[in-house]
Amino acid sequence: MSSVPYNAYTAGRADPPPGLTYVTADGIRTRYEQWGTAGSPVLLVHGAFEDSDTWQPLAALLARDHRVYALDLTGSGYSARVGPYTTAHLAAQLTGLATALGLDRPVLVAHSSGAAVAAEAVLESPHAYSGLMFLDGDALPIAHFGASWALGPFRTSVLRLALRSDWLIRTIYSAQCGPACPRLDAAGVDRFRRPYQVAGAEQGLWKMVDSVGGPGLPATRVGQLASACVPKAVVFGKQDDVFPDNAAATVAARIGAPAPTVIDGAHHLSFISHPAAVAQAVEALTARAAAAAC
Repeated sequence: MSSVPYNAYTAGRADPPPGLTYVTADGIRTRYEQWGTAGSPVLLVHGAFEDSDTWQPLAALLARDHRVYALDLTGSGYSARVGPYTTAHLAAQLTGLATALGLDRPVLVAHSSGAAVAAEAVLESPHAYSGLMFLDGDALPIAHFGASWALGPFRTSVLRLALRSDWLIRTIYSAQCGPACPRLDAAGVDRFRRPYQVAGAEQGLWKMVDSVGGPGLPATRVGQLASACVPKAVVFGKQDDVFPDNAAATVAARIGAPAPTVIDGAHHLSFISHPAAVAQAVEALTARAAAAAC
């Protein structure tokens, strides 16, 4: 009885921010951002509950020597919501973006669950990319938990209550980012909240969570990267509690990458808390990619 009037009261949808840029990528109206005007291309792939805006601290550093691009994967940010939200579907959108923008073999830097999307893109189109970095991600499946079944008719109310709570958004951000991250101001909270308040976002979120859970690949599929002729790198925050302590070394061995870079003091959002250290690792990968014979 409380849920029905609350849902009606909060039924209004937010508008996307003005001035966004879009391109059609594999048939999906895809929002993207660009930093820098010269140098080799670097393409950034976000993780769950992120979008291209979250890359700003790292992208600003990389843009000194590279053309840097980031997209909103369908189901996130301000790109059109187009299912199915499978890893293959998202990877096709990623490669479609690189093609639409005319990017010449960019280096992929993929965070968290975005690692699976980037991995599948490289495996499907190995000659389209010159390098691959797993950043705080292992590309393995994220199980769905049947949120529609668990929450039933209350799911809309629960989601909207959570999105309206500045405290909850700041708490989750702080837990994932760690003490080295700047505190979210009101604009920062809105950057995380607004993408899930635009038209179609709620339906897309529940469909993705219930049917897919999150992008992921079987370990055997991820392991095929070891034989791919593409330079690879693995970077993890040392205090990243999303994964076990030995995850970075395990991931590097699985995909055929050199010893991982582990950033002391960084949690799961290492590219926000320690952008300079991550940028240094990306620069090292781009140098290897430029010298590779692939």
